[in-house]
Amino acid sequence: MSSTQPPMPQALPSQEAAPVSAAPYPGYTSPIPVVRTHLGHALASEWTKIRSVRSTMWTLGVFVLLVVGIGVLTGAVVANSDPALDGESSLGLGFFGLLLGSMCIITLGVLTTASEYGTGMVRTTMVACPSRGRVLAAKAIVFFLVAFVVTLVSASLVAFLHVAMLDGSGAKAPSTGAWLKGTIGVSAYVALLGLLSLAVGSIIRHSAGAITVMIGAVLAPLVIALFMLSESLSGVRDVLFEYSIPSQLSVFYANSLSQSGPSGWDPLWIMLVVTAVAFVGAFLLLEKRDV
Repeated sequence: MSSTQPPMPQALPSQEAAPVSAAPYPGYTSPIPVVRTHLGHALASEWTKIRSVRSTMWTLGVFVLLVVGIGVLTGAVVANSDPALDGESSLGLGFFGLLLGSMCIITLGVLTTASEYGTGMVRTTMVACPSRGRVLAAKAIVFFLVAFVVTLVSASLVAFLHVAMLDGSGAKAPSTGAWLKGTIGVSAYVALLGLLSLAVGSIIRHSAGAITVMIGAVLAPLVIALFMLSESLSGVRDVLFEYSIPSQLSVFYANSLSQSGPSGWDPLWIMLVVTAVAFVGAFLLLEKRDV
C-alpha cells in the first residue's frame, strides 16, 4: 500500500510579503518645525504658568494690600501724633508693611516649585524640557523679576506717600542713599528671600512643609532671642538679633533692631550668598531625584 504526501498549500497572492522600503515616504517633510529648545522657551513657559494661576494674583494682591495699606495707616497715625518725627527719616515707616508682606512673597516662591510636585504637573514640565537645570533657572529668573518689580512699585509708592504725608512734621529729608536702600535695596532683598523660598520648595517638594520652614527661618531666631534673658546667653542672643531676617530688613530703613551686626548693604550680600547655596543644593538634588 503506497502512501502519498499531501500537496503543500500555495501562498495566496495577498499573503505574499511586501518588500520593505528603506524610505516608505521619500521626500516627506513634516509641517511641524523642529527647532532646538533653549532657555527662552523655558522662560516663556514659566511666565505663562506664573501669570495664569490664581495663587499668583492672590498672593501678590494681598502683598500689595499689606504693604500699601499698613504703610498708609502708619503714616496717618504718625502724622497726627505730636510730635510726629524728631529728625528721623520718614522712609523707615515702610518697614512694618513690608515685613508682613514678605510672607506673601515667601508663599509664592514656595508654590512656584512645590505646587507642581503636588499636582503632578512637574512630569509634564520635565517631558517638555528634559534639562532640569534649565527649568529651575527659568523659574528663578521669572519669579525674581516678578517679585522685584511688584515690591519695588509697592515700596516706592509707600515711600512717596510717607514723604508727602509727613512733610513739615519734623521728619528728616531722605538722602539719595536712603532712597536707593528704601526702594531698590529692600526690593532686591525681599525678592531674594522669595527666591530662597523657591529653592527650599524645590528641595522639600511639599508646599505646606516648605512654607513652614521658611516662616520659621524668618521669625524663630527673633522670637528665641527675646526669651534668652540669661546673661550667659547674651552672645547668642545678640547674634540672633543681628542676623535675624526682620533685623536685616530694618537695616535698609536705617533703624536696625540692634546696635551692631550687618549695616549698609550687608544684608543684601548675606541673602545673596545664602540663596546661592540653597540653589546649588536644589540643583544637585533635582539631578539625582526622580520626578
